[in-house]
Amino acid sequence: MSCAKIDPALHVEKKPDWIKVRLPSNPVFFSTKALVADLKLHTVCESAQCPNRWECWSQGTATFMIAGERCTRACGFCAVSTAKPFPLEIDEPQRVAEAVKRLKLKHVVITAVARDDLKDGGAEHFARTIRAVRETDPAIVIEVLVPDFHAQGDCLKVVLDAQPEIFNHNLETVERLTPLVRSRAKYATSLEVLKRAKEIWPRVVTKSGVMLGLGETENELFQAMDDLRAANVQVLTLGQYLRPTPQHLPVVAYIPPETFALYGDIARNKGFEYVASGPLVRSSYHASDFHPVPPREGA
Repeated sequence: MSCAKIDPALHVEKKPDWIKVRLPSNPVFFSTKALVADLKLHTVCESAQCPNRWECWSQGTATFMIAGERCTRACGFCAVSTAKPFPLEIDEPQRVAEAVKRLKLKHVVITAVARDDLKDGGAEHFARTIRAVRETDPAIVIEVLVPDFHAQGDCLKVVLDAQPEIFNHNLETVERLTPLVRSRAKYATSLEVLKRAKEIWPRVVTKSGVMLGLGETENELFQAMDDLRAANVQVLTLGQYLRPTPQHLPVVAYIPPETFALYGDIARNKGFEYVASGPLVRSSYHASDFHPVPPREGA
């Protein structure tokens, strides 16, 4: 398989038995959905068609997607729409903070679409949201899942100066497949983002994720793990790529749960402090299960 296209003969369409998602029945799911709608917020749970949204929302948790739901990039795997974004909503940080308060969260994940139309890529909006949430609950663990900001150090510093406990940026796939999967992103840039985050604020926990089933080889996956460890990444998530629409990249392979378990063990042996590896694992899935976070300045 080349980086330019995926051989149709390699496509697999039928989902195996281990890819199962329960439909919602817990009333907490519906109350969470209503709260998000009431505060006019976006969640990556809905915009990216996350398969775990029923479970997470039933537990009263959500990953908030700030800076709108229109992305300036068109990645081959992502269900978020690509279009000219609307202007930033100045009161959005306060609305996110209010949602966190109502949901009584102890760990919140804040992500955003890529905003290449903004000079700072939305970095200051991230920082304002972090500070608003922190004012609501000084003890809360804040995790950010950021775009690459083109590895601009000043943008990264703006986000990190707001002192999130966990800084997440997804590698998404192996180096060979990056031009296909993320046409406007670069493998080396993502590694640089993660490396620089740790250099800017050494006490932040760095995290990244990789999707499997796009045609990567095991050796390529293991090399990606090594590259992430070389960038001092501490937390890794491995999950199955699921095709959101027929217009997106096809699934080349469904990886069985036992293989995910093996890959998880290999990643731990490579030095990752925490690894979540399974077919339905996503960047924010059970994010609060990872507890060892460094103290903030002054703590």
